Amino acid sequence: MGAQDWVSKDYYKVLGVSKDASAADIKKAYRKLARDLHPDTNPDDKRAEERFKAVSEANSIVGDAAKRKEYDEARAMYGGGARFPGGGQPGGAGFSDIFGGAGGNISDLFGGIFNRGGRGSGARRERRGADVETEVTLSFNDALDGVTVPLRLTGEGACSVCHGTGAKTGTVPRVCPSCQGSGHTSRNAGGFAFTEPCQQCRGRGLVVDDPCTACHGSGRAMSTRTVQTRIPAGVRDGQRIRLAGKGTPGESGGPAGDLYVVVHVAPHPVFSRSGDNITVTVPVTFPEAALGAQVPVPIPGGRAVTVKIPPGTGNRRTFRVRGKGARRRDGTSGDLLATVDIVVPEKLDKDAAEALRAYEEASAQSDPRLALIRDSGPRAGSGGL
Repeated sequence: MGAQDWVSKDYYKVLGVSKDASAADIKKAYRKLARDLHPDTNPDDKRAEERFKAVSEANSIVGDAAKRKEYDEARAMYGGGARFPGGGQPGGAGFSDIFGGAGGNISDLFGGIFNRGGRGSGARRERRGADVETEVTLSFNDALDGVTVPLRLTGEGACSVCHGTGAKTGTVPRVCPSCQGSGHTSRNAGGFAFTEPCQQCRGRGLVVDDPCTACHGSGRAMSTRTVQTRIPAGVRDGQRIRLAGKGTPGESGGPAGDLYVVVHVAPHPVFSRSGDNITVTVPVTFPEAALGAQVPVPIPGGRAVTVKIPPGTGNRRTFRVRGKGARRRDGTSGDLLATVDIVVPEKLDKDAAEALRAYEEASAQSDPRLALIRDSGPRAGSGGL
């Protein structure tokens, strides 16, 4: 296909968009056309099939920002009926005189625009393994301290029978004759070299003549493996942890994917989390709150610290014990927040009841509801409910 054939291709027109269309508009137009023209939607329709190929080719150029820029620059330079020395047009004698001094042609000049990887490297393309996501449930204390857990993962990996070759035991695959083992082929489209997966080997670079009976020649199979995974200290409920290289193994020497672990933390009967702080509710008696006391407060791990409750402590007052919370990434820790809950006894014996009545008489002049009645409004106390 000559240079003029390349220049005559208007990929924007093929997609039905203007030259100034945004990337989003191009993507939208391509998706609609691809859906309408797909061979599955139009079986045995050769015209639709050809249109589908043209649309795919157009999108591979103007749908890629870098390729679109070079395509636009090339068309601006050589398209639009521009004339060159000798009266030539793109593809004419004058045009060839300008760029053909070294014996080359327009295809050689632009052949690398859309094939940046070079010509015929012969090396199989590495493929990164897929990412894997799983979930794990930890106890409250394990989440605080960090723990190593075995995760049983099921996913696609190298076939255990043929060890990823795809060939039957005792045989080996051969290098694909179409792509010479590179896994991709190039085709000329009007002066441009387009790279696409090799149709014969489907991008693997190898051809299997006698396929493995377990994976049918693909070299991949579902397998189960156990991965020992370290969950860091201080992890929160719902946190998603990324473990690099712990996902599905790659192909042809490619790197493995990543493993993402979503952590669920089981509730604790005593403690709760508030960010990096640990919260706990501490019951105290009325005498302890009124007179003050030294109160033992539990902390995670089965230990306790002593918190000083000053005289006159009100209900639901919170005390902070620094450094006894969850561990942070920088190595520091949050705090323990202890909230006082004054306990009212359900039953009193005779001596306790008499002591409370004596206290009531001694403190009768201090009515805690005086301010409430005073500030409730002019109608307060004027009548019954």
